[in-house]
Amino acid sequence: MLRRTIPFLLLVGLVLAACSAGSGATPTPTADVIHVRLPMGYIPNVQFAPFYLAVERGYFREAGIEIEFDYSWETDAVALVGANELQFAIVSGEQVPLARSQGLPIVYVLAWWQNYPVGVAAPAGSGIQTPADLAGMRVGIPCLCGASYVGYQALMSAAGVPADAATLDVIGYNQVEALTAGTEDAVVIYVNNEPIQLRAQGMDLEIIRVADYLRLASNGMITNEQTIAEHPELVRAMVAASLRGLQDTMDDPEAAFEICKHFVEGLDQADQAVQRQVLAASIELWRADRLGYSDPQAWENMLQVLLAMGSLAQPIDITLAYSNDFLP
Repeated sequence: MLRRTIPFLLLVGLVLAACSAGSGATPTPTADVIHVRLPMGYIPNVQFAPFYLAVERGYFREAGIEIEFDYSWETDAVALVGANELQFAIVSGEQVPLARSQGLPIVYVLAWWQNYPVGVAAPAGSGIQTPADLAGMRVGIPCLCGASYVGYQALMSAAGVPADAATLDVIGYNQVEALTAGTEDAVVIYVNNEPIQLRAQGMDLEIIRVADYLRLASNGMITNEQTIAEHPELVRAMVAASLRGLQDTMDDPEAAFEICKHFVEGLDQADQAVQRQVLAASIELWRADRLGYSDPQAWENMLQVLLAMGSLAQPIDITLAYSNDFLP
């Protein structure tokens, strides 16, 4: 999920464009309901079930919020929230310190995914079971950017394997085709997506999960410092309604799946077994003793990974990048 990324430096241009259109944007109330456009960073998908359910059951409406889903690019959303042209977005964890290092005052206020969803998949029997086994292999990756690249780098580093031990091939989002065709020895995947598709095609797999080696800040909701300062009640309401949807989805996945059909075009014609497994696998990545809680160590780990990669030139105060203050 949250895969549609572009090189981060383009954020500068996006922010300048947003700021030129006007600054200090505030939510627009209509008949006591505030309209919130929520970028999701990916196409309509069962993985967004908690938000679909929260809309369908009126949780956002009860909180005085009308949600408009926006499936535009993740980095566009970061730029717009950073410029206060939008108040909220769903983004992957690495985007937050990267944006703050560029002066964008975004703050992560809801940890939705508790386990980092990236991993490496290889055919069973290939001998690839650990990061060390990737040495000398060809590994397909969607792009040298975003959560997939950060996750791969973090995995290799945490296992003490040089990042260049394997040859990385940029293959776009064609991991399933690349592995079934045998053009790559392994592929970087989201553990709740491609493995399910591959197994549905009859391929047995070995999965190396980043989360088994290192805890990293993952996908969640961001806002900005101005919204927090001027509209804290709105932030609290967004978080609370989202968490109600998340809890209901985990309590009754089948009901959540049926609701997804109202929001995901073609879901009723898709392979129902595969899509239900995608939702079930996603739920396992969302579970936590306290839903929505940001683990400080996960953020410190993310900061160190980005510094080691050279994605950050110098440390930032990572404690300003996230907040647990708006959890119920």
